[in-house]
Amino acid sequence: MYAIIETGGKQYKVQEGDVISVEKLDAEQGQALDIKQVLLVEKDGNINVGTPVVDGAVVAVKVVEHGKGDKVIAFRYKAKKNVRVKKGHRQPYTKIAIESIRA
Repeated sequence: MYAIIETGGKQYKVQEGDVISVEKLDAEQGQALDIKQVLLVEKDGNINVGTPVVDGAVVAVKVVEHGKGDKVIAFRYKAKKNVRVKKGHRQPYTKIAIESIRA
C-alpha cells in the first residue's frame, strides 16, 4: 500500500515505515500529525485517484526532527566593475516518519 501526498508545495510517494524530509512544518519534535492532502492511494492493486484529493484518506505521520539542509552559495558579479555579491542559504526541513495510511 502506498500513497502520494502533497505538503509544502511538493508531492511525495510514501509507504508505511518510510522516513522522508519535507519542507519545514510548524510542529514540535515527536508530535503526531495527520496529512489530509492525499492525491492517490494504492491498496491491493486498486488505485484510487482524487479530484484533487481522495475523500476520507489520511496519512498519519510523526515528526522525527527539524534541521537545515546543506549550504547553497549564490554568487553574482559584474565583469570589470569590481562588483561581487556572495550569499549563502540553508533551507530548513522537517524529517517525518510515516506511521499509517488510512483510506
